[in-house]
Amino acid sequence: MASLLREEVFERRGQAPAPSKDFCQLLVTRREVIFRWWKISLRNELRESRPGEIKESQEDFLGDSSLHIQIAIVFGAKVLEHVLSLCRGNYDFLERLPVPLLLYIISFLELEDIARLSQVSRRFEMICNSNALWENIVENLCDTITPEMKELAQEMGWKQFFFTNRIQLQLQLRRRRQKRDAQNKKLTE
Repeated sequence: MASLLREEVFERRGQAPAPSKDFCQLLVTRREVIFRWWKISLRNELRESRPGEIKESQEDFLGDSSLHIQIAIVFGAKVLEHVLSLCRGNYDFLERLPVPLLLYIISFLELEDIARLSQVSRRFEMICNSNALWENIVENLCDTITPEMKELAQEMGWKQFFFTNRIQLQLQLRRRRQKRDAQNKKLTE
């Protein structure tokens, strides 16, 4: 499982809260927590200030309450809790799996479970609503998919295609045929 972890485990960038204009970066690697900042000011005395960096091992970071406060101020309490959790070794390996593998796994879930999984995170929402997943689901559940149906699904989106009832699909396919026939008729005239 450790091979699923990249060297950089987590990164956030952002601007310190007003009135400061400072830019900050928080980087968590497998071994360290790095907090960097760049002073941004119109004042002459601060223009020459250099960027700063605090680099600590994850173990040292767990005991550094002053750095915890700085991170909470700049990035918020939820980010701080997430970083503390990472430093304690609590990694979400499912979140780190490659997309093709997740698509394969998710395709075996029930529709209700896919809907719930889409609410877990932005990444899972994107994957659970992706055309690739729904194309796979449609192909697994439907006996035959004609090229015409495939074209319609790509046009309207595979998820919408899946949830559209048969009568509506037949109506849309008929309209597409009529439109195509009318265009072909104009071209031959």
